[in-house]
Order: sequence, then structure tokens, then C-alpha cells
Amino acid sequence: MTGSRSRRRRPSLVRRLLLLAGAVVGAGIVLGLVFAGSPTTIADGVRIDGVDVGGMEATSAQALLQRRAAALEHRPIVFAAAGKRFPISASTLGVAADWKGAVDAAQRQGSGFGPLRGFRRIGVDVFGADVTPATRVLHGALMYELRQIAAAVDRRSRSAALTRTGGAIVVAPARSGVLLDRAAAADTIVTTLASLDRPLGPVELPLRVQAPRVRAAALRLAAVQTRVALSGPVALQLGEKRWLIQPARIARLLELPADGRRTLRIGGPAAEAWLTRLGASVETPPRNATFAVNGPHVRIVAAKPGVRLDAVATADVVLHAALQRAPDRRVAVLRVETQPAKLSTADAAKLGIDGRVSSYTTIYGGIPNRIHNVQLVAHLVDDKLIAPGEEFSFNRTTGARTAAKGFLEAPVIINGELTTGLGGGVCQVSTTVFNAAYEAGLKITARTNHALYISHYPQGRDATVDYPDVDLRFVNDTGHWLLLRTFVGSDALTVSLYGTPTHRKVVSQTAPLVVHGKPPIKKTVDKSLKPGEKVIDDPGEAAMTTSVTRDVYAPDGKLLHHDVFYSSYRSSPELISVGPKPKPKKKPATPGQTATTAATTTQPAP
Repeated sequence: MTGSRSRRRRPSLVRRLLLLAGAVVGAGIVLGLVFAGSPTTIADGVRIDGVDVGGMEATSAQALLQRRAAALEHRPIVFAAAGKRFPISASTLGVAADWKGAVDAAQRQGSGFGPLRGFRRIGVDVFGADVTPATRVLHGALMYELRQIAAAVDRRSRSAALTRTGGAIVVAPARSGVLLDRAAAADTIVTTLASLDRPLGPVELPLRVQAPRVRAAALRLAAVQTRVALSGPVALQLGEKRWLIQPARIARLLELPADGRRTLRIGGPAAEAWLTRLGASVETPPRNATFAVNGPHVRIVAAKPGVRLDAVATADVVLHAALQRAPDRRVAVLRVETQPAKLSTADAAKLGIDGRVSSYTTIYGGIPNRIHNVQLVAHLVDDKLIAPGEEFSFNRTTGARTAAKGFLEAPVIINGELTTGLGGGVCQVSTTVFNAAYEAGLKITARTNHALYISHYPQGRDATVDYPDVDLRFVNDTGHWLLLRTFVGSDALTVSLYGTPTHRKVVSQTAPLVVHGKPPIKKTVDKSLKPGEKVIDDPGEAAMTTSVTRDVYAPDGKLLHHDVFYSSYRSSPELISVGPKPKPKKKPATPGQTATTAATTTQPAP
């Protein structure tokens, strides 16, 4: 019986609990609906930037906030730093709050559906909600303002430093600095200008302290060292040479501690200039191995290393000597470096230049300027080493013929006419070099004859050059190094090629000089001559052609090169000066003709 009663009471309890829960839910729904309010209004208790906008429509709240911001945007706020004041307005920096975004965020504080919205709004009303709007600013204008403020308030720290007043060494004390904290100041300025709650007094901008890098205590040793360095002269020594530098000079060489540096050193413009002069006085340039020739014989002149001052190491030893108290220890042995020659004696011997391969001589003369140019360009190609397989270029070796190099005006052939130009006489050297390469049996890769025939050059074996287009080039195809040497006399130029003699056989055959037609005639009236008188100033020259055939044989009889060098020379005009034509004699007029003429000339025009 008892069990059956218990089973009957359980459904009744469940029903009661369900009814109670339903009643609670229903009451909650009713309560939520009561406080839900309109979804278009902002929940009570919501503030935007401190302004109560609870219960307001979104558009009304936004309009209210924008009006209050507009009333303040041109009103400056005074910011202060290091006792200085800086009035700044929001409009100056383009500071503006996003009021629409703030209103949207405020609406979300009490949003939701039906009863849920009501419960959320109860919480907002009880606990409140404050929305801070996002802010925009013109970055460039803000940075400019911060730079202006920093320039006015910044006082940078000063490290302790040594100063020299006369003979006294004094330690200048350090000083802490004060700097505008730009990042924090930017946040303060923007936040304050964007707020609708304006401060009553100046807004202090954050500053930061800048500690000095070096305190006075850190320079005590340097001060003592400086006094020791200036206490007497320092002796410089290099080998057997020895000389003194006095304290006045040492003072100019010393660079005292400054800008955070704690140590004494030799440095600065004065020290650099002194070390440069010292280096020039002790430097000995290296000398390459060279070749001394005597006729067909060659010997090697040994290379000699050079000496160069090690300026950095020398500055260190001078300072070290200056810091010694004992006079006999104030000696600085200069530090030098050995400079090896580019061509050592051993490397020169490996080149195998031990005899004369070929030689050629041409005779020259003319005005002093031409002789000067011949000697100048001969020196430019002298001592030229030509590697096996290398192509020698006359223009590349000599470079442009310019006045800066010392070339002078002299007779030269330009466009087939004899005139004057810078570097006249250069072709004397190029022709001689060509013939030395010709006689050595080398491969000629570029050669051009002169425009006009020149009788003092070997027929058909002249070679003109004109930088940079017309060049003389040949290849060292001997398999050994070659050395080109020039020997300039007062009236003769010799070009020789030295190396390992190849014993090549060169066979030449020169074709006759063929004359084509007669030279053209060019007449010029000379008023100093009598009518009909004629003087030949230059007989001119007809156009001519010739050729030279060269066969080069190896010692075993093998034909290495078969070349034909053609030359075609232009004609030059025969120049003739002639007297002026005789003036025609006037014929006497008859009386009738004179009267008629007079009558005709005096008649009026019809």
C-alpha cells in the first residue's frame, strides 16, 4: 500500500515543478518586455566620451556629439613642457572623433531580441557603460608639431669631456638632458584634443631624462695621460734617421675624449695631414724588374721592394711613446710596410725575354713640334710587354693624343690634305712599330696606309693611325712574351722587339709604284704678280698604288703567314699662283655716238 501511494505522489510533484518553472519564465519574459524599450534608442546608462546619451535616438545622439565637437574644434588647448606653453587646436592637427562609430557601439550595449534586450538593458542601467570613440589625426601635422615642441624643450645630455686651455687640462663636467617623450606626447595631445571634456589648465606633456654617456670620473685617467703626453718631446725613429716632435705639435695631434669617448688618441684633421706628410717623406715606391738591352742582348735589372708608412700603427706607437714619463722611453719607431714590386725578378726571368727578335729604324725631322711629338709618343709605347696571344693596339697603348698629355700642333694629313693638327708626327712612330712587327713575322691584324704618298717611308710599308678609329694592331703569335722598346735620337727612331728569338724567315716583294693620271691643278690669283705671270708653288702628285707581299716561314720551312699589303694614295693638286687678268682698254667713241648717247641719257622717261 505504501509503495503505491508514493508512486501516485511523484507525478503530482513534477507537475507542480513544471508549473512553477513556467511561471518564473513567464514572469521573466514579462519583465524583459517591460525593460526592453525601443530597439532604435540607446540603452539608459550609456555614455559616449562622458556624455549621457541613454534613451536617445541614434541620429539625435550623433548630432548632439557632433555639435559639441564642432564648438570645440577651433578652441586651442594649452600644452606645457619644461616651463613652455604650446596652444594647439583640434582643427590644426585634423583631430576628429568617429561619432557615428561610437553611437553604433553604444547601441550594441543594449541590443538584442525582445526580452533578451530588456535583460541586457537592465545590466547597462545598473552598471553603466562608457564608449570611447576612435580618433583620427593628420599624421604629418602631428609630427611637425612634435618636432617644433621638441626643438623648443629638448636639452640633450652632455658627456664629460677634456678641454685644453693654454697648458692646463680641465675636465668639463657632464650634464643630464631632458627630452620630449614624443610617442607619449603624441598620445596625450590627440586624446586631449579629441575629448569633449576640456581641461581647466595647461596639459603637461611627458618628458624623459637623458643620462650622459660619460661622467667626469671616467676621464680622470685620460686627463692624467694628456698631461704626461704634453710634458716633453717625442723622438721619431726610422732606421738611422731620428727626429723630434715638440709638445706644441703633439697637442695638435692629440684628439681629446669627447662625444662619449673615454680614451685619448692620435686623430683628427691635423693628425691625418701630419701622417700624410710623414708618409710622403718616408715612402719609397717599389721598382719593378726591368730589362736592360744592349744591341741584341738583354739582361734583367732586379726588382726592388718599396716602403710605405703604416699610418694607423704609427699613430699608435706615437701615442704610446707620448704616454711614457721617462724621457729615454719617449721614442716611437715608425711602422712601415714593405710594398712588393708588381713584376718580381723571378717573374721577369720566367718571361723568357733574352734576345732581340726584330728591329727597324726610320729617319725623321721637321719642325720642333713634330720632333717633340715623335719623342713623346715613342716613350708612351716604350717598355710595353706583350703576352703570348695578346693583340697589341697602338691606340689603346698611347690613348688619345691631347694637349693635356703634352702633344703639340704639327703638320698632319687630314682628309687627304696636308695641314696642321694636334699630334702631328705620331705616324712616324706607328710606321716604325709596324715595320718592326713586319720584320718579326708577326700576324698583322690592322694596318692603313697614309692618304698621301710619303717618300721617306719604306714604299708600301707605312702605317697611319688616328685615335680612336684608325689603328695599328698585331698579334704576338710567337708563343713567348715580347718586349717593345723604342730608342729616340735627334733624327732617327728605332723600334725593337725582344723576346725568345723565333728565327722566322721573312721574304718580301714590293710591287712597282704605279702612277695614275696627272695631279689636278689648283690656281690661286696673286695680286702681287704681274698680269699673265705664273708661279708653281707645289708640283703636286698624281694618285699612286703599290703593294707589298710578305711570306713568313718557320725555321722548319713551314709557311706561317702569306700577306699582301695594298696601298692606295690620293693625288695632291699642283698649286699655281697666277697674276690678275689685264684690265681691258677703253675704245674712243665717235662724235655722233657721243651726242646720241648724251641725248639719250638726258631725255625724260616716257
